[in-house]
Amino acid sequence: MKDLLIYIVSHLVDDPDAIEVIERDGEAENETVLELHVAKEDVGKVIGRQGRIAKEIRTIIRGAANREGRRVSVEIAG
Repeated sequence: MKDLLIYIVSHLVDDPDAIEVIERDGEAENETVLELHVAKEDVGKVIGRQGRIAKEIRTIIRGAANREGRRVSVEIAG
């Protein structure tokens, strides 16, 4: 899931070298949290107007994780 998130975000931002994803365990069992860090200038591009792009990124990641029987959530830390 981490690679998929990096792939998606790298096509949205101006500085793909600044992308960092930290993978950690979630509060629930079998849950993983992907914490996304991007350059300050690119945070708006990842979130989008009214959070639409962020919502779609989360939907794609959740769907891909669901196929593997996992629960994954994405947090955008900026």
